[in-house]
Amino acid sequence: MLEVGPFSDWNAVIRLVAALAGSYLAILWLSAVVWTYRDVKDRSNDTLSQVIAVLLVIVFNVPGLIIYLILRPHQTLAEAYERNLEMEAMLHEMGEQSFCPTCRRRVQADFLYCPHCSVALRTPCSDCGKPLVLSWSVCPYCGTRQPAARPQPSVAAVPETAPVDTAPKLSVTPPPS
Repeated sequence: MLEVGPFSDWNAVIRLVAALAGSYLAILWLSAVVWTYRDVKDRSNDTLSQVIAVLLVIVFNVPGLIIYLILRPHQTLAEAYERNLEMEAMLHEMGEQSFCPTCRRRVQADFLYCPHCSVALRTPCSDCGKPLVLSWSVCPYCGTRQPAARPQPSVAAVPETAPVDTAPKLSVTPPPS
């Protein structure tokens, strides 16, 4: 019996399947090369590492792609840039925070006294009451001239807000014998 049609010869069918499989694998290989090129461009500015990554995939195909995935930089350049911006913003924010000149602990900008060591940080405006730096002669909030010879409040002038320690003091002297 003689069969007539496109699939009458098994050799032609095998050649067709092999051609389709080869085309599929070639497209996959080319796609891996293009993807690697785009990915390494997003992750590195170093031309040598870009060339090595693409050659790795061109020469070794899937194993080369796996090696590239293991060795590639973790962040894209855009992610690294955003992370650096966040770090700079945090450092800038930390720089804006005030520190007590005596004990070097953080204090808020509107504190009149350091809550840790009780040193005077600012004085209230004589008119609006907003905190002023000790050396200012005019209030920037209301424009009131401050007294020229303002005495800087000392630690003794700090209002007593902390509880007084009423515990008995221990004596270090030996008992009489």
